[in-house]
Amino acid sequence: MVDKGENESCCMPMDGGIGSCKVESVISIDDRGQMVIPKSIRDMAKIRAGDKLAVISWEKGGEVCCISLIKVDNLAGMVKGLLGPLMKDILAG
Repeated sequence: MVDKGENESCCMPMDGGIGSCKVESVISIDDRGQMVIPKSIRDMAKIRAGDKLAVISWEKGGEVCCISLIKVDNLAGMVKGLLGPLMKDILAG
């Protein structure tokens, strides 16, 4: 694993990572803790009414430094893709 500098974000892709990360929008949280995902982003991500989103957080130094939303429909495939090879190695060993 690559050791990150103190000021480097924990959600920056490591060498060999795929995809990209960019700021799409800045939103506010209201006094009830609610936020609105802008329509343009919902359209790009194909998020529709009734969709379920998983909230994923990364910690650095004991504090949450990055939060992501992943459609639950995609989460199972992602977990299988990440854990499948690991479990295969564990079961084979």
